Amino acid sequence: MSEEELIAAGNDAEILINDDVFNRTVNSLVESSFSTFTSSKPEDTAGREATYSFYRALVDIVHTLQQRVTVRDEIINRNNSEGK
Repeated sequence: MSEEELIAAGNDAEILINDDVFNRTVNSLVESSFSTFTSSKPEDTAGREATYSFYRALVDIVHTLQQRVTVRDEIINRNNSEGK
């Protein structure tokens, strides 16, 4: 990706991170997966693993968005320090 594309991806990611609807949705999904995980039967290993994988996917999405914002900020700071 070019710098311009990385900056645009960071801008888009920041919009999502700061969006109340997005945050409520992710939080609801996390709470639901936690509830499903804790109410599962001990012998339901496959179900718990699937629920855990779903939770990890949610965390990975949020971390990816945060990383895109960080990359954008680093590019902008570097360009500002170089006088671009």
